[in-house]
Amino acid sequence: MDKLRDKYRLVIMNDDTFEEVTSVKLTPLAVYVGLSSLIVGTAILVTMAIIWTPLKRYIPGYGDFKRDAEITELVNKVSDLESEVEAHRQYNDNFRKLLVGDLKDMSKEAAEKQGQPADTADALPVEVERIPEDEKLRSAVAKGTFTSDPALALAAGNGTGTLNPRDIPLEQLFFMPPVSGEMTSGFDFAKNHYGIDIAAPKNTAVKSAADGVVISAGYTVETGYSIAIQHPNNVVTMYKHNSVLLKQTGVAVKAGEAIAIIGNSGENTTGPHLHFELWYKGRAVDPSDYINFN
Repeated sequence: MDKLRDKYRLVIMNDDTFEEVTSVKLTPLAVYVGLSSLIVGTAILVTMAIIWTPLKRYIPGYGDFKRDAEITELVNKVSDLESEVEAHRQYNDNFRKLLVGDLKDMSKEAAEKQGQPADTADALPVEVERIPEDEKLRSAVAKGTFTSDPALALAAGNGTGTLNPRDIPLEQLFFMPPVSGEMTSGFDFAKNHYGIDIAAPKNTAVKSAADGVVISAGYTVETGYSIAIQHPNNVVTMYKHNSVLLKQTGVAVKAGEAIAIIGNSGENTTGPHLHFELWYKGRAVDPSDYINFN
């Protein structure tokens, strides 16, 4: 420390006349402190310039967090729009096939592209079991021997007559409940809620309400994994917010057959439930008027 405090004189002289121009008294400690302060001050100024000015954009790897977040949001929106456009394209194509009678099952490769299992039987959870009563009802509905009118149902059950679902009004058609549970939200046309919400335990199988053909099966941002089935008599049913779809577009299904697993997919949902819609001749109707979900 004593040597650091030793005083030295820095003299600047004219090289021709050896005249002293100026001189400065210095100590090694003062030189060290001055250089250190200069380095630290320069570092602080550079750091502040990078943080508070656009210079940071020219530094590789630093980036603009706000701009990166905006780019990510735009990429997500574009991806969602592409998914919706593809879903509409598939819906239109499937509806065309339904009109021309081309109802062949999709290939395994096409099913895998939709993100669904090629073998739907493998997607069923262990907890899902066939209920004998449901199987009997499914068989009866498939044969057209059941209706909501007790007298007609009794006659059909005794073998004294059969019913054609295409020849009877909606009030006399028999629909199986897709799931059994508590209705958490009812039909409200004014609020654009064209169906009802039924709460059910996780891994509950969602069943087809009647015989028909799957006209749409895929994923949308708002409704998650959804499936729509065209039935006779100009009836369409929709099943939304599922966790897994067990059927692909173009597949014929029977009443009571498992078509999906209850879930919580999509944005407009707060818990595991099924959003079920019933459309008749292009008009949404209240499913609770025709189906008992308890």
